[in-house]
Amino acid sequence: MKKSIIILIAIATSIFIGQSCQHDPKTDAVADSALFAEVMAGTYTNYKNGNILAGIPPSPHGNFTLRFNEIATAALDSATGELPAGATFPNGSIIVKDIYEGSKISLIAVMKKAPSDQYASNGWVWAEYNPDGSIYFSTIKKGDGCTGCHGSAPHRDFTKAFDLH
Repeated sequence: MKKSIIILIAIATSIFIGQSCQHDPKTDAVADSALFAEVMAGTYTNYKNGNILAGIPPSPHGNFTLRFNEIATAALDSATGELPAGATFPNGSIIVKDIYEGSKISLIAVMKKAPSDQYASNGWVWAEYNPDGSIYFSTIKKGDGCTGCHGSAPHRDFTKAFDLH
């Protein structure tokens, strides 16, 4: 019984200390983890049959595959598989770019159309993850460093992959 009480006190103390620690302004681990979990649990349609495409400068991402959740897929042109210039993705769309070094995924870039999300910029939540799910680029940055390029012509709702491969 004493051992159980000591364990409970230790757990309660850990929770209290964890909650009282100052928030790291560079990441929101809960938001980042939730988005990664959503991406990993989703069902996707591959662009260009899932073939690895070569990134064309000025793309910083390099070789990649691209996939869309069902909501995003519904917005794509049935003939080209691309979002027409000037069109927009519906809310809830998720676009995942798996970036490759050789034959292995080296980075997972994610855009989720969620204009009301506290971390959205230009209607999108932006994040990048290492293959193990650890945060490379946090949602809290609101696409800082992404939106400049993604907002340039042709306008396809801040997506560039159709034009940079």
